[in-house]
Amino acid sequence: MSPSAKGVFAILLACTIWGLSPIFYKALSHVPAYEVLAHRTLWSFVFFILILMAQSRLSALWNAVVNRKTALPLLLGSLMISINWFVYILSIQIERTTEASLGYYISPLVTVLIARFFFAETMQPAQWLAIALAALAVILLTYGLGVAPWVSLLLAFSFALYGAIKKRVTLGPVVSVTSEILFFLPIGLVFLAYAHAGGNGAFGADMWDSFMLILSGPLTAAPLFLFSHAAHNVRLSLVGILQYINPTLQFVCAVIVFGEPFGTWHSIAFALIWSAIAVYSLSALRQDRASRRASMAAAGVADHVRKSPSDGSAKS
Repeated sequence: MSPSAKGVFAILLACTIWGLSPIFYKALSHVPAYEVLAHRTLWSFVFFILILMAQSRLSALWNAVVNRKTALPLLLGSLMISINWFVYILSIQIERTTEASLGYYISPLVTVLIARFFFAETMQPAQWLAIALAALAVILLTYGLGVAPWVSLLLAFSFALYGAIKKRVTLGPVVSVTSEILFFLPIGLVFLAYAHAGGNGAFGADMWDSFMLILSGPLTAAPLFLFSHAAHNVRLSLVGILQYINPTLQFVCAVIVFGEPFGTWHSIAFALIWSAIAVYSLSALRQDRASRRASMAAAGVADHVRKSPSDGSAKS
């Protein structure tokens, strides 16, 4: 199997784990969301620390958190991903998984918008159209439901901002993610102390719940490893399109598995979002093809110049 094929398999597996994770967190819906978040943080940290120990890279973690240039973006990244994780877990517990899937559909479009205004990246007309369709979907859903889809907006913006912050961090994925988890870990431990102070903590009270809470660590870490591997071996445009497997499976879990309500306004909003994604994906594929053609043409010219005789040799 070629590296590219392995990369595609890795991202398919990562997105499948993310997409089906609502089933896992639904099984823990009787545990308060803040407590699930705390355990997810704790056991993810344990998992990543073991990886870094096996790689003899604990010093890299220490250097990352004490270096002023990396500490601030890692701290901000920790804040964004913690908000994202908490809202995601909470959305499943309060039966808003449909809105969670909508948020992850919108997130790449928010990322494009951030790239335009904060990183001065150019945008194609098709990308503007996709963002306009997504905005219209949110407006109509707000009007139809009588309240803004706050779950969708919080998930979309927290994850998009997280990605923008990560753009400033040059550390490897394992070190950077472990650093982010480390920054939030003290708060997570306070949450756990609070939960267990009154004798209501889930961990230790039930063997199955305890196992599931520990499993939340590897369930968080494994897709990150897979996604990191895929990003190095698969074209970015294809990575972006394959990522939509995640919210699609979340949507299936919400509507088919959990039986969450899906009315007319949801139908209109999702139709607009899926149209936006189609427009955006087609634009990304065209840009990718154009970029590859330009690269091949440049490589061909360079090869021709390298093989052709110099002026001096032609005259001799």
